[in-house]
Amino acid sequence: MQTFIALIRGLGGEYTFPMKELVKLLEELGLEDVRTYIQSGNAVFRSKRTAVPRLEQRITAAIEERYGFAPRVIILTPQELAAAVAANPYPEAEASPTSLHLTFLADVPASPDLDTLERWRKPSERFTLKGRVFYLHAPEGVGRSKLFARIEKSLGVQGTSRNWRSVRNILALAEQKG
Repeated sequence: MQTFIALIRGLGGEYTFPMKELVKLLEELGLEDVRTYIQSGNAVFRSKRTAVPRLEQRITAAIEERYGFAPRVIILTPQELAAAVAANPYPEAEASPTSLHLTFLADVPASPDLDTLERWRKPSERFTLKGRVFYLHAPEGVGRSKLFARIEKSLGVQGTSRNWRSVRNILALAEQKG
């Protein structure tokens, strides 16, 4: 049995359902020890199946069948999430955990357009792309960030973002699972 983290993109607003229903759905897929973190589509579980692309597809298909929409699901191992935390290029931003966002990408961008992101960057913002993780320090918040709204298009890859506080709490939940 291996522990995994599922980050489900786009839950909230128009596309939402109680996390207890997500737990039930994941258990119906044969996943074990399922736990969720807040209402935005974060789940930690254990599975005998270890083919990540297949797990992502199965979870997406199950949500689509039950709820009528197909969110992008990105699965990480606790080791991958811990590596993303350790690689944070803005450790001083950790003191304001909602200003630091990590976007977990479906793939490593083949030809990221970082110049476009730089043009949209506010003077207070900083960003770094490291493999499948895009780090954004946005002290004024991501709701007003024109750069944040263009991450996926400029990188050419889908992803899902979490603030630093959520990332740390999801990692702690995953580490409890062993």
